[in-house]
Amino acid sequence: METAGGQRGRDGGGKRGSPLDLILNQIRRKRAASDRKPLGRFLSRDRIPEAAEETRPASGAAEAAGGERDGGWGRVCAFLQKLGKKADSRSLRLSHCDLTATDLLDDVAPPPAPAGGAGRLLERADWWMPGSVDLSPPAGEALGSVPLLEVLDLSWNRGVGGVALQCLLGKLPPPLRELHLVACRLTAADATALAGMVSAAPGLCVLDLSCNPQLAQEVDAGGFMALASRLPHAAALATLRLQDCGLRPGDLEALGGSLHHLPSLRELDLSCNKSLAGGLDALAPHLAHLTHLESLDLHQCRLTHSDLEALIQVLPCLVGLTQLDVSSNQEAGGVADRLVAALPLPQMRRLPLNSCSLNRDSFTALALAVPCLLSVDVSWCKVVGGRLALLLDALQPSVVLELRLSSCDLTTEDLRHLGAACRRGVLSSLRTLDVSYNGSVGEDGWSALLAAGGLASLRDVDLSLRPLTSAPCSAWLPALLRALPGLPALNRLAAQRWTAGPRDREQLTHSLRKRGVLLEWDATTSSASSSEATNRESPEE
Repeated sequence: METAGGQRGRDGGGKRGSPLDLILNQIRRKRAASDRKPLGRFLSRDRIPEAAEETRPASGAAEAAGGERDGGWGRVCAFLQKLGKKADSRSLRLSHCDLTATDLLDDVAPPPAPAGGAGRLLERADWWMPGSVDLSPPAGEALGSVPLLEVLDLSWNRGVGGVALQCLLGKLPPPLRELHLVACRLTAADATALAGMVSAAPGLCVLDLSCNPQLAQEVDAGGFMALASRLPHAAALATLRLQDCGLRPGDLEALGGSLHHLPSLRELDLSCNKSLAGGLDALAPHLAHLTHLESLDLHQCRLTHSDLEALIQVLPCLVGLTQLDVSSNQEAGGVADRLVAALPLPQMRRLPLNSCSLNRDSFTALALAVPCLLSVDVSWCKVVGGRLALLLDALQPSVVLELRLSSCDLTTEDLRHLGAACRRGVLSSLRTLDVSYNGSVGEDGWSALLAAGGLASLRDVDLSLRPLTSAPCSAWLPALLRALPGLPALNRLAAQRWTAGPRDREQLTHSLRKRGVLLEWDATTSSASSSEATNRESPEE
């Protein structure tokens, strides 16, 4: 789960404007608003271009509907062409286009569905736009005219909540299968509106409300309670994401009562809700009914010992589970051995235990689960240092795709063991290797790893040192340069805070540039200082 807190590069991506620019932008917006043409311009029924007509239904269906033609789709095609995007008859994707409200009103809102079932021309709408966009007037009307819309994504629009959302929800078509409202500043009142929508969308399969911390914060409003009580109406629900929604123990109790009626649920994300500590006792017994549940995410929830005990009791009932995330919960380290023992190990694919304060017993128990895992993440667990061989010896050849060992106090000998595992072919399918923030490794350790070979599938490798530190890479850089031909899939190399002479630096940069590999390291002393300000060492939680 992208962490889901950022805006995927939208904020801070460009240069900050001057105060004069801000004033001029306001003037331009007002002028653009005054020059707007009425919405009827967009909803007019002009002739659809020939390219779009090829996707229309058979003539018999059109004739039965009166032979009406719709010009909206042609306008959408022309607008997308201006943005350098291809028009798709089943998908309208406008993410990262920096659209303005004027764009939305004049060009972007979906066209009314053509008669005779041609509404399949638009079955998906992804609107990922700046928070200043007012979606309610055009989009509400437009959605009511797209009866076969299946997927709607309005994520990362801060202005969606409130009246705008209520207007949209009232127009959603019954066939809607997916609704994504990530980081829309939704409140408890919005949760109440969503409760009504859930009742009217029996085919809803995916509901993603992540990164809305105010959704369950207003106790008197009872919004989330109302939403949870209506979930049984969406019996087809397969994915429910409530990451960072301000959930508390009482909310989990309300949610638990609805789980009995969600037999199709396969993914449940309750992560980053730091106030639900102590509430898993009420939820865990209800989880036993989710026999098809495949993924349960509880990372960074400040789970207590009693929470984890309740989870351990119910795990044997989750016979379909393949992914369990309890990372960034400090208490998890003390019970990880019992946690592993309760899991259906042969089918487990992900069990991240990073930032869990693992002890020796729990780290040893983890080796039992490692053989089947596609991803192994024990970052920020200091007990790994000096014991990595135990984990590596348990790996099965060509299984693991991701290995994360950041800030594990690894030693030179640990890196030698890692190199040996590469030579044995154990990591031949590995795509991501993170051994960053392990400054105690000596030069011989880095050289042994880079010279080992056996990493033909590796795409992403991170060797960075901690911020505020530095070390020369001249001793192991030749091994890296010799290893590059054996890394055909490599597309990113992070080596921040490592220093090199001008000749070595130029040689590495040139070699990676020819391959199209992204190199992340501190080019100069000044850039290193800038990097230190933006790459602070992560806390244990």
